[in-house]
Amino acid sequence: MATINRSKLNALLARVPSGTPIASEDLALEGISADLAVHYVRAGWLRRLARGVYCRPDAPLQRDPSLLLLQRQIPALHVGGKSALEWHGIRHYVSQLPKLHLYGLKSAKLPEWFTDAFPSEYHRKRLFSSDATGMQHTGPFEGRANGPNVSAPERAFLEMLSEVGVRQPLAEARELAESMYGLRSSVLNELLRQCTSVKTVRLCLHFGRELSLPWVKKLDPSNLPTGGDRPWVSRTHDGLLVLKS
Repeated sequence: MATINRSKLNALLARVPSGTPIASEDLALEGISADLAVHYVRAGWLRRLARGVYCRPDAPLQRDPSLLLLQRQIPALHVGGKSALEWHGIRHYVSQLPKLHLYGLKSAKLPEWFTDAFPSEYHRKRLFSSDATGMQHTGPFEGRANGPNVSAPERAFLEMLSEVGVRQPLAEARELAESMYGLRSSVLNELLRQCTSVKTVRLCLHFGRELSLPWVKKLDPSNLPTGGDRPWVSRTHDGLLVLKS
């Protein structure tokens, strides 16, 4: 019986890369019941991460397959904001343990098995009106078949700006903006027109002009939701950037 039971698990593990979390529904597809999963855990053949989530006992979790499992559980989950910029090679400060910024449309709590392995922060945000029908300019990282969903640089830039005054320091946002020369004006214009945050639109235009970024000349503020002419950013006498309320 033990041999038969183990053969079901072996068939699954032969297809699952090392470090991949395994959900109870994945076990069920192999004919492995909840009771049989408990048997595997007691036998040391599986490690239980949380209720309904398991992994190999001898391999540390890997980030990308763990994200793929979360994408099945949290609607529209994707790597966004500052983390997406880092994934695309745009960063200012290099951190040994950078926090992973994940975005989604609905309230959710990241499971401890994931945050213990990968320090993370979840942002519930509907930043673009088009998100109601589909997450524009997000997709598998580097186009890989099994890559986790990540924001394109233009979307990530706006997601990062939307956090200014909340979780994102204004001065660091400006420093990151200095690296935004390569943004596609067509994509940026499309996203800005659908942006639900006036602050985000205004900051994007402000940094684009201040830093003479090439894409800003191709944007027409009259077609964007700028909310008026009042400036949103100023400098103190000692040169510090201040976000006006």
